[in-house]
Amino acid sequence: MNAANEAALDAYLNYLAVEKGLAANSLDAYGRDLVDYVSELRQKGICTPDEVNRSVVLDYLKRLKGEGLSARSQARKLSALRGFHRFLVREHQSDQDPTALIESPRAMQPLPRLLNTEQVERLLQAPQGDKPAVIRDRAMLEILYATGMRVSELVGLQLSDLKQDIGCVHALGKGGKQRLIPLGEMALENLQDYLQNGRSKLLQERICADLFLNHRGSRISRQGFWKNLKQYALKVGISQNIYPHMLRHSFATHLLENGADLRSVQTLLGHADISTTQIYTHVQQERLQRIHQQYHPRG
Repeated sequence: MNAANEAALDAYLNYLAVEKGLAANSLDAYGRDLVDYVSELRQKGICTPDEVNRSVVLDYLKRLKGEGLSARSQARKLSALRGFHRFLVREHQSDQDPTALIESPRAMQPLPRLLNTEQVERLLQAPQGDKPAVIRDRAMLEILYATGMRVSELVGLQLSDLKQDIGCVHALGKGGKQRLIPLGEMALENLQDYLQNGRSKLLQERICADLFLNHRGSRISRQGFWKNLKQYALKVGISQNIYPHMLRHSFATHLLENGADLRSVQTLLGHADISTTQIYTHVQQERLQRIHQQYHPRG
């Protein structure tokens, strides 16, 4: 390696160790990424950090991409380069930061996992019986799928959030944003059953404004509901690792599959940006491709 670049790298790693207090494993990772980068500079005949420009960094990233490195790993390496060049500018060892205007490679957003309509139906039928906790779970599952609420919104519901006269529920989402969501006939019916035959028995003459209660008469936790959800899934033969957000994903996807428009689904989910909702259109596309491959004679 060129002496000037090597000295700059040693100074930066020493800064990370002494002033930033990075752990040994983190230092090793930074060291590997930056040694590779400085070696690239040497091969290009670049002798000092001041000679590095934006094109040099972009060529380096292009090489990483060509080697099959994932977008996530490329972004991590670029982050190491940013830290290195910013340090050199701050220490007056360089006049410019060539990484300043380079955007991080974006990892492809994984498609959400969801249940099909038959699995959802089996899950909703899983809580059987007239015990107060079973009546509660039946209502919670129906409402979660009927509204697409986040589990935190569901367990956070209070009695005052119910608008039974118009068949809606008032949800408080991220950032304190409020929205009114239709419940639907089945969810409303199970909610009324819970209010009449389940909640008062769980409350045990205590005073509590929360809607869904545990056996102690206080608000059921997200973890408590998740545990119950897993048990019901296993009961009806759903072996995949299930979590509450899967019902939110299923809600959105099933609406779109049945003709709902994207803007309406965005409003129901409480997404601030429609680009967040658009992930469900990709789910639809992937499903159509699978169907085509499976059933088309030349698929």
